Amino acid sequence: MIQRLAPALRLALLAAAAPSVAFAVGPDYRRPDVPLTPAYHAGQPLLAVQPGPPTTEFDAWWRAFGDPVLAKLVERALAQNLDIEQARARVLQSRAAARAAGAALLPEARVTASSAQVEQSLESPIGEILRHTGGSRSYGELAVGAEASWEIDLFGGLRRGREAARADALAAERQADAIRVSVAAETADAYLQARAFQSRLAVARRQEQVQQDLVDLLVRRADEGVSAERELREARAALEGVRATIPPLTSGLDAGLNRLDVLMGAQAGTYRAELAQAAPEPILPSLAVRETPADLLRRRPDVLAAEQRLVAANARIGASIADYYPKVSVSGLLGVASLGAGPLFGASALTHQVGAGLSWRLFDFGRVDAEVAQARGREAEALAAYRQTVYRATEEVEDAFTAMVQQEARAEALSRQIEQLTVARQQAQDAYTGGVTSLVEVRDADRELLAASDQLVQARADAARAAVAAFRALGGGWSAPNGQAAGLKVQTSAANPNVAFLGRP
Repeated sequence: MIQRLAPALRLALLAAAAPSVAFAVGPDYRRPDVPLTPAYHAGQPLLAVQPGPPTTEFDAWWRAFGDPVLAKLVERALAQNLDIEQARARVLQSRAAARAAGAALLPEARVTASSAQVEQSLESPIGEILRHTGGSRSYGELAVGAEASWEIDLFGGLRRGREAARADALAAERQADAIRVSVAAETADAYLQARAFQSRLAVARRQEQVQQDLVDLLVRRADEGVSAERELREARAALEGVRATIPPLTSGLDAGLNRLDVLMGAQAGTYRAELAQAAPEPILPSLAVRETPADLLRRRPDVLAAEQRLVAANARIGASIADYYPKVSVSGLLGVASLGAGPLFGASALTHQVGAGLSWRLFDFGRVDAEVAQARGREAEALAAYRQTVYRATEEVEDAFTAMVQQEARAEALSRQIEQLTVARQQAQDAYTGGVTSLVEVRDADRELLAASDQLVQARADAARAAVAAFRALGGGWSAPNGQAAGLKVQTSAANPNVAFLGRP
């Protein structure tokens, strides 16, 4: 039996050695060159910050705002968000596909066993023989064996497929990280918006009280015959105008709270009570730009995902080119078969078979050419998508830096304006009480103060939201594996622990 198996063993050893001398057709991946400037154009105003020891990792940038409620909400969203859950499921799918693509390079073996009871027709050719020889038309057949088959990857088509599947899996992982970054930023943004609505509501209600005090004053003066009814009606109209600003702000606050609940993977209204009490706006971190646009290529997960999709598309060109070449496979069978259980495991029942196969698409009327052209087109599309992702990343960073700098400048100007308007409003009130000026001047001062106060709240909120956008644009909110991304850190000034900036550790 050993002698009979020797040719099969030699063929199997030859097949096993074949991939070691084989090569993979198609282009090897090379990272494309994307020209970028050495610095951000909008980052220059952010560079002058005092150095300090690193305190907070960049992958948890939300802690730099010094707001424990914000930190709790973001971390809850990262643990419970359903977009992240879907992304995790896609990662599992892509990893399974990568394992399947790797398994295609290995032999496939299966064990078979069968038992059959046959009643042979006497009207068939075999039955006619049995009728004349006196053989039995009924018999049982037992068989036990192992079968194996193996496609030898001589030209690397399967290896290119495995390379593409692994790149797809990495792309899914990085895309899941990008979703994590997005969820953290959206949660922080929704929180900041909700706090801004609460602050704007507080401004409106303070102004409502001021306007109500003015109405009460005019009522008393009208009773004394000092004030005209027209002034009282105008004051009451102004009061209702202030009250009319409250419902839209309340509606905006409710929508923001509902948005937070959904981001945290819960029904709208679930965590509303946690934010029912208004709180001061979070501290705005100051950013020092130590990173360059080129650092986005290794920091932002969406850029990394786009590159892995490019890697996969490049590998699939080779998988398509491999169809130009022949495919070789080997198969084998080793088992026992007999018409009864007694001799089933005897030497006479042994059966084995070794075969080799070759297939070659010589004449397919250009189908392989079309498949290769499609693969190259998909690779060109992936390259354009990668470059666009990089450029959009730089756009987001530039826009976030510009917005943050300009909103901070706006907030400072509004603060100075409010200081002046507060004094002017009090002077108008005193002058009106003394009978020097009319009610119109008081109402104008109130209106200007209310508008400026509301704008200040919005400017501060927009500056904080721009900081969130900057963290997001720079790729903060995830941990890069295997040192793929440098560890950016949020650092705090030793002189002022409330001032933070970004820099290399």
